[in-house]
Amino acid sequence: MTLNILIAPSGFKESLDAEQVADCIANGIQKVLKDVNIRKAPLVDGGEGFTKTLVNVTGGTLHYLEVTGPVRQKIQSHFGFLGGCSVKTAVLEMAAAAGLRLVPPDLRNPLITTTYGVGELIKAALDAGAERILVGCGDSGTNDGGAGMAQALGVKLLDENGSSIGLGGSELIKLKQIDFSQRDPRLDNVVIDVACNWHNLLCAIAELPRYLVLKKEHHQKSSNKWL
Repeated sequence: MTLNILIAPSGFKESLDAEQVADCIANGIQKVLKDVNIRKAPLVDGGEGFTKTLVNVTGGTLHYLEVTGPVRQKIQSHFGFLGGCSVKTAVLEMAAAAGLRLVPPDLRNPLITTTYGVGELIKAALDAGAERILVGCGDSGTNDGGAGMAQALGVKLLDENGSSIGLGGSELIKLKQIDFSQRDPRLDNVVIDVACNWHNLLCAIAELPRYLVLKKEHHQKSSNKWL
């Protein structure tokens, strides 16, 4: 009698994405069971593997490019286009440009990491003709409030002297003015949706920034200073 098995894993943070986990489980099962019918259904929540899984299940396309990583090094990243959509829909994930796995353990300080590469992914999607953009916001290694993303899209974050502030969360204390005059105008004509955990609160007793800083083992002293 054939045994039907559904494999529906999430990813293993900083190790394997959901599709890789499903493949590994399936391979293990097939080594010990011969008469099986395996169906893999990777589960994604906006974090690592979000883009590739949605592209694969919809028959879409992946696009690779170089962007600025969370500690400002150049990294290889990607975004995709979903298949079967009447509106040209791009999908991308913060984890592919600003994810925790991209931050070396000795540089896991939320005061210095940036989301600049996420903005570069959005810009690349716009360049490729996206009419709608779906952004997965899980597994980030940053805490700059999206400032770097905005900077990459032409928004000027200025200090009291009218000079642009740098990248990273610590620079936000210098922010006095926001100039939208050079913001990418294509953003006005595209729908942007965000996939995130809506249960997490930004400002509350158990607010999200402090929770993530402690969870991801950022330096305690830095977390207290920032939060």
